[in-house]
Parts: sequence; C-alpha cells; structure tokens
Amino acid sequence: MKIRCIAVDDEPLALRVIESHIEKMQDIELVAKCSNAIEAFAVLKNKKIDLVFLDIQMPELTGLDFIKTLQNPPHVIFTTAYRNYAIDAFDLDVLDYLLKPISFERFLKSINKFYNRKKESIISIKENANSDQEISGFINIKKGKSMIKILVNKIIYIESLKDYVKIHTKEQTFVTKQQIGVFEEILPEEKFLRVHKSFIISLDSITSFSPSKVEIDKIILPIGRTYKSLVLKKLNYGSYL
Repeated sequence: MKIRCIAVDDEPLALRVIESHIEKMQDIELVAKCSNAIEAFAVLKNKKIDLVFLDIQMPELTGLDFIKTLQNPPHVIFTTAYRNYAIDAFDLDVLDYLLKPISFERFLKSINKFYNRKKESIISIKENANSDQEISGFINIKKGKSMIKILVNKIIYIESLKDYVKIHTKEQTFVTKQQIGVFEEILPEEKFLRVHKSFIISLDSITSFSPSKVEIDKIILPIGRTYKSLVLKKLNYGSYL
C-alpha cells in the first residue's frame, strides 16, 4: 500500500523539491500540494493522508499552530529553513525535522523513520481463516516494555484518543500509543470499517445502524460526514429502503 502524503509550503520551489523527491519513489503518492495550512486542512478533512511534509513559517497559520488544531494528525515531517524551531517540533512528536535545501538522501532517511515508527507499536497481524471463514489471527500492541497479544475476532471497536487508541474487546479494553490510521491499514477490510475519524468498528459486532450512527451492544457510535457514503455503501443501506 502506498504512503499517501501532502506537501504544505508557501514557497512553490520548496513544493517542487518535495514533489521531485517523491517522484523517485514507487511507494509514495503525493495526493496534494498546498500553499498554506487552510488548504491542507481541507485536504485532511476529505482524504485519508498518512504523512504531511509541513513548512513552519507560513502566513496566517504556522505549521506549529496548524498541528495543534488537528485532533488526530497524520505523521508529520517538518520542512523548514530555520533551526530554532526544533525543540518545539519534537515536543509535538513530529517524525523528523528537515532543513532546506533538502537532499534526496536526507529525505529518504525521513521516509525510513516513517516506516520504523509504524512498526514500533504494532508488530504484526496474521490472518488465518478456519472452515467458518472467521478471522483467527491476532495483533501485538506495545504497552510499556511488554507486548500484548489481542485476538482480532475479539475486537468490537477501536477508539482514537489523540495520540492513543483504545481497543475495545468483548472482555476488556486496551490502551496503546498509536494513530488509529495504522489499525485501519492492517485490520482486514472485510471485517472492519472506519465509520468516523475516531472510530473503527467490527462489522460482525453491529447490532443496528442508521444513516447517522451504528450501535454495538447498546454503545452508539456516530458515522462521520466524511465516511458516510462509504459506510452506507458497505452496509448495503440502500437495499433496505
């Protein structure tokens, strides 16, 4: 699966440098180039983005302030001509801090950091179908220095809490530091569906649904406006009308 990214910078030349580096890589897709944070916000609202290359010094809204406005930001790599923002950047848990002009070699190191970060919290997912076509695999999540094994077919829904996620199972709830988008990528799409920026649900656990919400064992979860069309199509809502 390709890394879906956007580049945000008020300098056209800087955008072109990032675009040129991305064009050299087969597993990265540049979804949009944005000249300011307002444009970037619109893209993030309507598209699934894994990674943002973000300038810091921009008119109206700086890159630092822009990140603070996002509830569940993608991974961020700062691209800037200024060294003095490094401490502020890493306080926001950004992936990397690239100083302009950005060489391809340095750009590649940042991409490798992206891959390594994704592996830190979730080590593996393995799927094996039994005769009933049920998922009998598991995921490993990191909690402190330990790894916890969670059976996939026990997961009811996953909830995002900024930099953390809560994994609700039939017996208990687990909390781990990770972006919800990572779970969206690795969980089998025939069994799980993202219905909101903050929720992924198990399709088998749904007890009822409407155009605005789904219910799982008396727990009501909203369907986000961005996800509504895809969710209702997946649930074959039109066939019941």
